[in-house]
Amino acid sequence: MNLPVWAWLVASALLAAGGQLLFRVGAAGRQALLEFVNPAVIGGLALYGFSTALWIFALSRTKLTTVYPFTALTFVLVYAGAMMLLGEKPTRVEIVGVLLVLSGLALLAKAPT
Repeated sequence: MNLPVWAWLVASALLAAGGQLLFRVGAAGRQALLEFVNPAVIGGLALYGFSTALWIFALSRTKLTTVYPFTALTFVLVYAGAMMLLGEKPTRVEIVGVLLVLSGLALLAKAPT
């Protein structure tokens, strides 16, 4: 995979993770359906939209089996963001799980395309 495609995929993962974090902020303490229409949720949707555009751009340049493992990076980034920005405390088992996901992503990134 060449560098520009890799950069688009990392940017896409960062935007998707940011969207998830904004969804959490926008959902906190809300009960009624219309309360979920707020700036944080709308911002999360916008980030997801940009993330999807970058994802599709990357798909136009390389194989789905090369692109798809980057969804795992989003998973890891959401965990990191939740810990650093939202103060969430993962369990040891969750941390081991995140490390395993990162290991799998590293293996897939090294695979010949």
